[in-house]
Amino acid sequence: MKHNEVKPCLALSTYIHSFWELKGDDSDHQWERIFPDGCPGIIINLGGSCKTDNGLATMDHGKTYVVGAMTSFKDSFIDSNTHLMGVCLKPAMFSSFYNYAPQNELTDHTVEFDLAHSFDVDKINNDPHVYLNRYFLDRKRNIIQSLQPVLNDIHTSKGMLSISEMAKNNFITVRQLERIFKAHIGLTPKEYVKIIRFQSAFSMMSDISPKKSLSDIAFECGFYDHAHLTNEIKQHTGLTPSQF
Repeated sequence: MKHNEVKPCLALSTYIHSFWELKGDDSDHQWERIFPDGCPGIIINLGGSCKTDNGLATMDHGKTYVVGAMTSFKDSFIDSNTHLMGVCLKPAMFSSFYNYAPQNELTDHTVEFDLAHSFDVDKINNDPHVYLNRYFLDRKRNIIQSLQPVLNDIHTSKGMLSISEMAKNNFITVRQLERIFKAHIGLTPKEYVKIIRFQSAFSMMSDISPKKSLSDIAFECGFYDHAHLTNEIKQHTGLTPSQF
């Protein structure tokens, strides 16, 4: 399996994490797992039919799909006919390009886009990165400004900030914050904070130098203890820390 990522042009760097491409090879015939990161995505299938959403959905050749933010892991089946190209949007940026649906209606789902929103197969095959940059530049609208300071607070604190503190710091009520998060991120503030905290802990677990104990990681990432961390890891990945 080959997986490549390319950064978007500078004008899109605030909106998009990366463009990516995944190709299976003759040795592939397995389920591949991805973990939640709070980001939505857009995928076009350039290969054979591909099962995703833990086998509950199928992406067909030539069609474009929107992938909502995830609350848990997702498995997709990769074989020699797999050829996917995707866009990893930054949190809350979907509505800067599309007037489609509230993000909470897409959470944990892969949904086929209608033709008006779909990528052009011929153009994306001809020069994918030039095409994708132009596609999103032509559709770029204003960012949801009210969310950016809150997201900055969450990421700066690595998820170790209470929802009430976030709301107070940004002069917004908790209820307003929850409503904006559901509409533009697809998750509640609590769910999003848990994902960012999980990602922080997972990054530490993956760092082999210096190797930290599970208890140390739990303490540094704001979990009650290593058992609490283990439960969060299992919820988001389907695996225990010892299985990594």
